[in-house]
Amino acid sequence: MDDLKPLPEANPTVSRRSMAIAAFSTVVEWYDFTLYLYFAPIIARIFFGDGKGSLITALAGFAIAYLLRPLGAVAFGHVGDRFGRRRMMLLSMAMMSLAMLATALLPTYTAIGAAAGWLLLVLRCVMSFSVGGEYTGVVAYLLEGTKPRRRGLVTSCASAASEVGGLLAVGMSALTVHLLDATDLASWGWRVPFLVGAGLAGGVWIARSAMEESPDFERQAAAGAAPARPLAYALIHHRAGIFRSFAISALGSITYYVGITYVPAFLTSTGSLSEDMSLWLSTLAAVAVIAVTPAIGALSDRVGRRPVLIGLTLGSALLPAPLFWLMASGSASRALVGAILLAAVAGGVSAVGAVATAEQFPGEGRLTGLALGATGATALFGGLTPFIAHALVTRTAWPLAPGVMIALVALLVLPVLTRMRETAPGSGD
Repeated sequence: MDDLKPLPEANPTVSRRSMAIAAFSTVVEWYDFTLYLYFAPIIARIFFGDGKGSLITALAGFAIAYLLRPLGAVAFGHVGDRFGRRRMMLLSMAMMSLAMLATALLPTYTAIGAAAGWLLLVLRCVMSFSVGGEYTGVVAYLLEGTKPRRRGLVTSCASAASEVGGLLAVGMSALTVHLLDATDLASWGWRVPFLVGAGLAGGVWIARSAMEESPDFERQAAAGAAPARPLAYALIHHRAGIFRSFAISALGSITYYVGITYVPAFLTSTGSLSEDMSLWLSTLAAVAVIAVTPAIGALSDRVGRRPVLIGLTLGSALLPAPLFWLMASGSASRALVGAILLAAVAGGVSAVGAVATAEQFPGEGRLTGLALGATGATALFGGLTPFIAHALVTRTAWPLAPGVMIALVALLVLPVLTRMRETAPGSGD
């Protein structure tokens, strides 16, 4: 039985200031997570030593920590569905701020040996847990606080802001590597990007303290409709929505994490480009994504989520393998073309995927439904896939392997999307 109900027409009372704060908040989340991946070759040396397997160990740590993201999403989703979106977002950002500050102050492998890697893993787990509720909370807040016919454009701002976070991360990484020699980078320079992230998170927490509550949650509270047990409510009433949001987010996650954030490690490990050059190339790719994201969100408002998602899924099936071949060719110009096109596809999927996943659920239990579906898929297809992609490239010496991974997921997701009901107001099957 299809549990997707038409979303009620919103009567938003959220100010533009609160909407802007919510949209900007994803900058911090994606700054931290993409910073770790962009900095992975450097983090590997600093926390796991200079051994041959240090990079794969660093990526494995990222994957393990990422598995805590859905647990955090369920925990924070309970708070958001039961007590309000604003309270949830304040709590998660406070935890993120402390985790990033602690990371910047960690001792390194040269100081305490293998214990440095274990401490880093613990903090990554704390960070992943706290981030669990961030993106879903922000997307739900934006969706519930804007007019129905502008949901695609406005909600895509969360994706655009996350790309700004990714741009800041890769830009900060590139600048740090470019300005410092290897000695300074290993002794203190690597800490600077993480201190910047802690400062950003603290600033967002202060701004969030003045945010209004979501009008949809206020409606639920006034009517006594906020579920007392959000997890049980979502599992009973939102099973089909959870499945669909899992499928959409699976594609969005693998295109983003393999098609964007893994690219610098791919270019470096295959010897295609230097660390410095690959990071600057990824900075340009991030700019392209920021430009694409709102356009795709607005397009989904005009023609519907379903056709846009299907078109992007077909692109994800056909393009990644040839684009990874271009990036592995050793030519900087070809690598730039491949990285930008791949990033544009990933950014498009993220843009429409944000609103499409949130629209799979009515207001009651929305955050928990997103936690089980979208965040669960992100943990599997986001956290694990850079590790798997690198392992495949390392063991097979086949540079097309990451692109084939993306294509396989796209082909598996496509049948779900072709059967999915349209959710954009004014569009329908």
